[in-house]
Amino acid sequence: MSLLKPTVAVEKVTDISPELLRQMEVDAILLDVDNTLAPPTEKIPYEGVPKWIDEIKEAGFAVVICSNNYHSRIQPFSDSVGLDCVAMSLKPFPFGFNRAKKKLKEKPRSVVVVGDQVYTDVLGANLAGMKSILLMPQSEEHGFTIYVRRKLETGIRRKLKVIKRGEEYVVK
Repeated sequence: MSLLKPTVAVEKVTDISPELLRQMEVDAILLDVDNTLAPPTEKIPYEGVPKWIDEIKEAGFAVVICSNNYHSRIQPFSDSVGLDCVAMSLKPFPFGFNRAKKKLKEKPRSVVVVGDQVYTDVLGANLAGMKSILLMPQSEEHGFTIYVRRKLETGIRRKLKVIKRGEEYVVK
């Protein structure tokens, strides 16, 4: 299970504080979009996300969006929140993570991947030698493949201790 285990698990992206990122010893963040920053297919981020992005950037962390979605979906969204992006990342393969890492000029161990899926975000981060923060899905998604992935994640998620902002920062 080690390739499927996140470094940390939190409920939502806004639960990630600069203090947590410092404790994880990271300098950069790769963010998923769908069900991480915004509902799937939506152009407007979840409440509090733009303020959180500003807070994280002001704290000195580099941030890039890294998504499996098409450029036509990701670029307008990333522009709206003031971030660079890597679309068509092919997660869990490390190709997109490596492209984003090069944009940031960071070493893998100083990067954390943030997303809502074990089999794309967490597995991909671990394969790329990066840390990961797994989120709880914030919106309902439909479709056979997401249904299967969510079912497969159930046992893994059951074993995690999900933390909230200000609480302990370790997955047990």
